[in-house]
Amino acid sequence: MSNYLISIPNAESVKSEVIHDPKSKLKVKVFDILKSRFQPSQGEVRFFVTANDEVLAFETRGYKKHRELLILQMISWYCSYLGLFEARIHPNWP
Repeated sequence: MSNYLISIPNAESVKSEVIHDPKSKLKVKVFDILKSRFQPSQGEVRFFVTANDEVLAFETRGYKKHRELLILQMISWYCSYLGLFEARIHPNWP
C-alpha cells in the first residue's frame, strides 16, 4: 500500500483533514458527519465509512477521472491511520 500525505488545518476541528496522493495529485477531503455538515460537490466522487460509532464522508477534490481503486486505497489507508480496522466503505449514504 502506498503512503499518502495528510494536511491538517490549524483549527482543532476533528477529522477535517485532506488526504493527498503525491503521484497523481489527487486530494480526498474527510468529513466527520456527526460533527460537521457535509454538502456534496458536483463532479466529485464520494464514499462513506462506518466504523463503531463513527460516520465519515470522503469526497475527492479536483477529480479528473482517477481510478476508483486509488480513491478506495486512500480511504483504506486513512482508516488504518486512525485505527478504524473494522471500517466499512459504502458507495452511498449508509
